[in-house]
Amino acid sequence: MNKGDFKGPDLSRIKPSKLPIRSVVGFIGLFLVALVLWNSWFTVEPEEVGVILRFGKYAREAPPGLNFKLPDPIETVIKVPVQRQLKEEFGFRTTVPGVRTKYSKSNYENESLMLTGDLNVAVVEWSTQYRIKDPYKFLFKVKDLRKTFRDMNESIMREVVGNRNVNDILTVGRQEIASEVKRRLQRLCDQYETGIAVDQIVLQNVNPPDPVKPSFNEVNQAQQEKEKMINEAMAAYNRIIPKAKGEALKTIQQAEGYATDRINRAKGDAAFFDEILKAYQRAPSVTRERLYLETMENIYPKVRNKIIIDKKIKSLLPFLSLSKGDKR
Repeated sequence: MNKGDFKGPDLSRIKPSKLPIRSVVGFIGLFLVALVLWNSWFTVEPEEVGVILRFGKYAREAPPGLNFKLPDPIETVIKVPVQRQLKEEFGFRTTVPGVRTKYSKSNYENESLMLTGDLNVAVVEWSTQYRIKDPYKFLFKVKDLRKTFRDMNESIMREVVGNRNVNDILTVGRQEIASEVKRRLQRLCDQYETGIAVDQIVLQNVNPPDPVKPSFNEVNQAQQEKEKMINEAMAAYNRIIPKAKGEALKTIQQAEGYATDRINRAKGDAAFFDEILKAYQRAPSVTRERLYLETMENIYPKVRNKIIIDKKIKSLLPFLSLSKGDKR
């Protein structure tokens, strides 16, 4: 058989089948309905609030749970985490949070390097923890809110640090600085209508710059030695001075007591002398004899050897021992 004699199947009789127009329209309509239903419902998490925009304009807020809206692009939803605590870091960045937190090794001194009130330089690293209390203000009142909020933080922190000396910033004044920055930042956020509630200002690290750390440590050590010596001197002062004051007061009181005793004795002796004088004036001879006897009564016991002479006799009397200790 010659090649020209072969005849294949007649393809001209095969015609493509035509789908009904109604089927195509129905399929398209079903697809559009499914697309509309898919874009009409959404879920809001418990810590979020859904802000619904209609043609880009604020329309309403959706609570947590399953919600419905008009399909895109008529209505769109923005989910705002109003119950979540957010954080902005200054002077450092956290790369891996957790028990062993890891920080970025990049240099952020342009945020943390500050001038203090006594013209010293300090590196202040801090974080600001905040929440969104008004989703509408947070989204629409301030343009580029995150950058604005960070600029507000830096401005207020530099102002507060610039009003204090470096010793307060590095030691006892950190809590006061954090409280003052929080108060001023909240007032500024309310003034700008940011919709932000500031929860806490945490000073992460407050140190002198690295080039001056050795000198600063030497100054701190000298100040600590100074405080130590002052405390030791005050301890010695508190130990010695009160004791000396007590001894001085005791001596004064003893002197006053002695003076009072001498005065009272002198007054008593004078009164006694006045009484003797009055008795003498009443009976001179009796008083003289009494005084003589009382005087001799005091003298005789003190004399060991006694010799009695009677003027009526011419010769000496035998020796008479009147001393108790003399056995002769």
